[in-house]
Amino acid sequence: MVSVSLERGWAKLPYDAAVQDWAKTAWQAGQLAMRKPEHAQWWDCEDTWFIGVDALPNDAAGAIDGGAPLSGAPVEAIRALYGTVLPLHAGQLSVTRPGYPRPRLGETEVGFRYRQNRDAAHLDGLQKGEDGGRYIAEPHAWILGLPLTQNTAEQAPLVIWEGSHNILQAALRDALSDVPETAWAQTDIRVAYQAARKQVFETCKRVTVCANPGEAILMHRLCLHGVAAWSGESAAQSEEECRAIAYFRPILPEGATRWLENP
Repeated sequence: MVSVSLERGWAKLPYDAAVQDWAKTAWQAGQLAMRKPEHAQWWDCEDTWFIGVDALPNDAAGAIDGGAPLSGAPVEAIRALYGTVLPLHAGQLSVTRPGYPRPRLGETEVGFRYRQNRDAAHLDGLQKGEDGGRYIAEPHAWILGLPLTQNTAEQAPLVIWEGSHNILQAALRDALSDVPETAWAQTDIRVAYQAARKQVFETCKRVTVCANPGEAILMHRLCLHGVAAWSGESAAQSEEECRAIAYFRPILPEGATRWLENP
């Protein structure tokens, strides 16, 4: 039985042969998915980033094309922490190529600098409104990353701010303390979110997380994270080279209250 702690906000799970087999099948399907004409719109940042859209053809147990369901260390760790594994959505496919980041289509100069200097750090589940506000849109239960390719510190690795989940949870709880839950989705939490994010940058350790097929990364749903730049000599290599991770972020059936109040 795999038992982990998310005290830091994340954990890298040990290698599991069943997970490596799943990753091999998922990457075969993922390469087909990211080359489909209907998915061309999801290549952004001048074709250096395939945005993490729900592109994998898996079922609710993670099985792809009749193959084995997702099993092993990730499933055991999630059960140990949460008691059950929620049905999985189509896996999100996040792929970067040498040269990332470049400006995203329609991105402002300020936005691009944030991508470069702060790894486009964000909290999953929030949506930017037309008014520029931040709104709770998707109350996730947890975030599971499954590497589909080898990953080094130069190949646009995942970036996590350790302990950020505690700061964000406290800040958002305070911001919504006098707001009925029925109104949370319509409440702009931008000020509290941005202040908490600033505190995270000032006080939390930024870590790059490299993992390879067969391993897995489990994150607390309120953890601030992003993607580092593709750097070093590999930045000039063939565009066929890439870094790919599949993500699962199932929605909590109980809604935003559990998203904010659960440990």
